[in-house]
Amino acid sequence: MVNGRTVLERFPAGGPRGSWPAEEFAHARRLEGLPAEVVMDLATDTFLVIVRGGETVD
Repeated sequence: MVNGRTVLERFPAGGPRGSWPAEEFAHARRLEGLPAEVVMDLATDTFLVIVRGGETVD
């Protein structure tokens, strides 16, 4: 957990489908009840799927 965020998965921004894989992954987590969202990490050029506040699935 970093800055109150838990990173669930990382996806390269340079991929041929852009942010789609990250958005699809986040959507699947939301269907499971996890408030996942996609953010861009400019320092590493990756899309991160995160949960704010360290919320996790029990």
